[in-house]
Amino acid sequence: MIVVCGEALFDVFPGAEAAAGVELSARQGGSPFNLAIGLARLGGKVQFFGGLSHDVFGRKLHAALQAEGVDMSVAPRPEAPTALVLVSVDDRGVPRYTFYGSGTAERRVDEADLRQVPADVQAVHVGSYCMVVEPVASTLRALVERQRGRSLVVYDPNVRLTIEPRVGLWRDTLQWMLERSDVLKVSEEDIHALYPSLSVAAFIERALGAGVALVVVTRGEQGVVAATRALPALELPAIAVAVVDTVGAGDTFQAGLLAWLQRGGYLTRGAVEGIGCGALEEALRFAARAAAITCSRTGADLPYLDEVTAALHPAPNSTK
Repeated sequence: MIVVCGEALFDVFPGAEAAAGVELSARQGGSPFNLAIGLARLGGKVQFFGGLSHDVFGRKLHAALQAEGVDMSVAPRPEAPTALVLVSVDDRGVPRYTFYGSGTAERRVDEADLRQVPADVQAVHVGSYCMVVEPVASTLRALVERQRGRSLVVYDPNVRLTIEPRVGLWRDTLQWMLERSDVLKVSEEDIHALYPSLSVAAFIERALGAGVALVVVTRGEQGVVAATRALPALELPAIAVAVVDTVGAGDTFQAGLLAWLQRGGYLTRGAVEGIGCGALEEALRFAARAAAITCSRTGADLPYLDEVTAALHPAPNSTK
C-alpha cells in the first residue's frame, strides 16, 4: 500500500466575463489528490491521508477518491472549509495558481490523526505545499520520521510560491527531506525556483550526497533525467505530443513512476538502490507516456493503465 499525503482542493478556472461578473468553473484537484487517483487508475494500491472538509466540496472530493478505488479509511475529516485555488493558464498551456482561503481542511491535520495510518505501509508519499504550512507540515514530518526505515519515503516538493512565498522555508523543507527521502521527484522548474544558479546535474549530486537513493528530475519539453548512487545520470527525451495543457502532468509522471515501482516489487530502499539501468529506463518511459497522455487533454485527466499500455505497445495496424 502507498499512502499519499497532502491536499485535496478545488481548482477554479475563470471563464467568460460579463459586465457584472466572471463565470467560474470549479474542478477537483490538488497535487496529492491527482497523484492518488493516478495511482489507482494505473493499478496501484493507494490510501489517501489528507484533510477533507464536510462541506459540499469536501464531500465531492471524498466521493471522487473513493469512486476511483482509493482507500479513504485514514483520511481526516476536520471541521474546516475546502481550499479553493484560482488557476490561470498562459499561452503555452502552463498553469499559474492563486490560493484563496485560510484555516482550510487540508491544513487542519494534526499528529493525533497519524494513529490512523498503518505502520506497515510499503511507501509514504509527501509533498506540495502541505509540507510548508502548519499544522499539517509538522504532522507530515512526524509521519516521515515514524516511517523512516520502515517504508519507502517519497517526496515531490511541487513548489507553489503563490501559496507560500517564503523561498527559504521551501529550501529548508527540501534540505530536511533530502536527508530522509528514498525517492525524490522534482521538476527543473522547482529547482530553479529555489536555487536559480544551480544546474540540474549539481542538484542531483547534492541530493544523492544527502542520502536520496533515486533522484528523478522532470524537464518538461527537455524530457527527464534520473540517477542513483550506483547508476550515472540516465536522460530520456520528451515524448512528442500535441499539448492541450500541462495541468497534472507532473502528478501523472509521479503516479506512473510509483505504480511501476509497486508493480515491479521495487518499493523498498534496497530495491531502489539496486535498480538496473534497463528497469529504470522502463519505469521512466512508462511514467513519461502516462504524463504525455494527460498533456494531450484538458486539465488533470489522468490516464488508466490500459491507455498507457496501449500507447507503449500499439497494435500492429495502429497509427499511433
